[in-house]
Amino acid sequence: MRRQTPALLLEDPMTCSCLSSLAAAVAAALALLPAIASARVLWRGDFETGDTTQWSRSQIVSSDRMRVVASPVAQGGHAVRVLVKQGDDPINASGNRNELVYMSNETQGMERYYRWQTMFDPSYPSNRTWQVFTQFHHSGSSGSPPVEFDIYGEEIVLDVSGQAIWRAPLERGVWHDFVFHAKWSANASEGFVELYYDGRLVLPRRSAANMFSGQTNYLKQGLYRNDVITQDGIVFHDGFTIGETEADVREVGANAGPDAGPEAKDAEPESKLEPEPGPGPDAGTDA
Repeated sequence: MRRQTPALLLEDPMTCSCLSSLAAAVAAALALLPAIASARVLWRGDFETGDTTQWSRSQIVSSDRMRVVASPVAQGGHAVRVLVKQGDDPINASGNRNELVYMSNETQGMERYYRWQTMFDPSYPSNRTWQVFTQFHHSGSSGSPPVEFDIYGEEIVLDVSGQAIWRAPLERGVWHDFVFHAKWSANASEGFVELYYDGRLVLPRRSAANMFSGQTNYLKQGLYRNDVITQDGIVFHDGFTIGETEADVREVGANAGPDAGPEAKDAEPESKLEPEPGPGPDAGTDA
């Protein structure tokens, strides 16, 4: 008599359940592949290198004004601490500043998502005048940038083409998460801006001329302010990411609160910059 082979491997309920779970997991992983393949992070300026070399250059009077730190951070293991004192003018232009520059080269018709985290030190002073902490500056040599994120008194303000289009109360000592979406254009019928702040859509898509005709834009981040301010200003930045889609920039999450780590590393001052001409009388201008 021929021995009959047991069919336990196929008929055992526990084995079948495990195989079903495995198949489901494989299917779920395969379903994610198109999304992963389509994601495109264009640039990160998140300081995870432990320095500021991800950025194109710095505009600082001395290395103590811009320090890469291990605490506090919003994501990863590093952030940057920016200090501005009255008289800080590394480029012989208007106002006082210490800033990083990234030549992001936004052009007419380009659509991009930008995400970063900013925290204002508990000691950050209150002054009812312009204080720019993130800006998309035009390639021209003078005049106000077409897009700037400001502090004015006790408010955070988004200013586009000289118009304040969004405001929020200034809260110190906590990380704030920004996701800024823009289609860049000198024509308001083509360009737009949109803003998520601390996980909420606070500015639905709004038509805007957010660049100047015949020019490109580039990114600056740090602190740039009116030179009448006498108190020290300290701000932290982290996690800057540029992508083609919202999913690209949301890949890395932000976490509030300080993390322990090694000592801070100072940035090197920019030594190769040509002096920028001083701007006109309009507040918040840059060159």
